[in-house]
Amino acid sequence: MKATAIPYSFSKPGILVGIKAEAQLIRKIFPYATIAISGATKEGARRESIRLATCGSNCLLSFGLAAGLNPALSTGSIIIPDKVVTRDGNSWTCHPALRHVLGHNPREVYSGSLLHSDDIIFNASHKIALFSSSQCQALDMESGFLAQAAHDFGLPFAVLRVICDPAIRSLPPVIQFVLSPEGGLKIGTLFTSLLRNPSQIQGLIRLGHDAFQARRSMLAFLRKQESRIVSNAMAH
Repeated sequence: MKATAIPYSFSKPGILVGIKAEAQLIRKIFPYATIAISGATKEGARRESIRLATCGSNCLLSFGLAAGLNPALSTGSIIIPDKVVTRDGNSWTCHPALRHVLGHNPREVYSGSLLHSDDIIFNASHKIALFSSSQCQALDMESGFLAQAAHDFGLPFAVLRVICDPAIRSLPPVIQFVLSPEGGLKIGTLFTSLLRNPSQIQGLIRLGHDAFQARRSMLAFLRKQESRIVSNAMAH
């Protein structure tokens, strides 16, 4: 693949993630990118999307973990969607050249639509219902805000996500309380919730295993892309 096949410059990416662990993962591959952390809140995602769009970035990327909606997607599945949609009907098309730069390949990567949600979806039954109504492959809490900012400021954008919790799996309720605005964990809140409801421990252990598997899958995918000419140009 030749760099001249890409008609835009993607040398200054602005990357939005939800939590610190995602930022640390993508920083290894794109050391010169501007990276913003939403803290897994809609206020943070909206604010940081606008900041990335106005700080000199020439493309925007939503990166990190996602919840599976399509039951066919297992933990570790990579998705580079062609479209981001919201539950109220808004829709934005991801830039095809930027998707290509990121390594979209039908043999390795899922495409289709990605659903934005302002809130974490905990129950497996809810995720299955959302898949039935939207036909979206996966869901996250940042991509809709980033897509809107990209549209408002005339920037190309794309999404690179990895499935953490598959559609068939519910999350322990404690997750909604323990993420801090900085993208870390509120340890005190976590321990208090577990003391009150220790049945969540098994779910947290399973989620930790899924998160490890998802990050390992994404890191392997990113390392593979480092050898691609255009991806290297984007990173440097």
